[in-house]
Amino acid sequence: MIELHELSKQFIRPSSRPWHQGEPVQAVRQVSFVARDGMITGLLGANGAGKTTTLRMIAALLRQDGGQITIDGQPVQAGQKSTQALMGVLSDARGLYPRLTARENIVYYGVLQGMTRQQASQRADFLAGVLEMTSLLERRCDGFSQGEKMKTALARAMVHDPKNIILDEPTNGLDVLATRALREFLRWLRSPAGGSKCIIFSTHIMQEVERLCDHVVIIARGETVAQGTVTQLLQQAQESDFENAFVRLAFVANLRSGL
Repeated sequence: MIELHELSKQFIRPSSRPWHQGEPVQAVRQVSFVARDGMITGLLGANGAGKTTTLRMIAALLRQDGGQITIDGQPVQAGQKSTQALMGVLSDARGLYPRLTARENIVYYGVLQGMTRQQASQRADFLAGVLEMTSLLERRCDGFSQGEKMKTALARAMVHDPKNIILDEPTNGLDVLATRALREFLRWLRSPAGGSKCIIFSTHIMQEVERLCDHVVIIARGETVAQGTVTQLLQQAQESDFENAFVRLAFVANLRSGL
């Protein structure tokens, strides 16, 4: 389970004038939500809303300025390996080594997580079967399609069998078949057979949210402005279409911020 309480993060925007101090930018100002085990929690927001910054703080890649993050009861601190080991993170930047095979990419990451090469290789075989990518394992990643890269990166993130999974816009650039395969895999991970994982899923695609997410958190201007099931958010926005509901809820938040 992942819990966020009044999370905040500020950056300094560099100035084009060397003698002028950069302007502060409040990327995240007050984000709070709980992502539970056996559920897919959707993180929804426009570009610049603070989604990626929030996910990077959860993944212990950025230090928060305020608030608290806990993963399975353990407080998160930037660079702290104890909580990083509890997570599998798939960022928008796939970061595969193109000269290595898919198996080598997966095994290398498993070794970094404290697994033996044999353990990591056996786990790679298992994940390749689930993700329908066995034919890719011995191929170099150079020249992989977006879907093949996604599958390899997801297997790499899952090699150490983490209880908590963070996915930052994983369907970007994927075709219909790759998107369907990812969707089915996430449903399996959420189920008892897949380990009842806690999954945070960030996306811009409303259909993915409607089809996949058990709980949805809407962020606007760095704040949590609404959360609940898709049905609850539709009722809150008094809309029958989820895209319209999102726009209404996020727009109301912007009005409150004085925009």
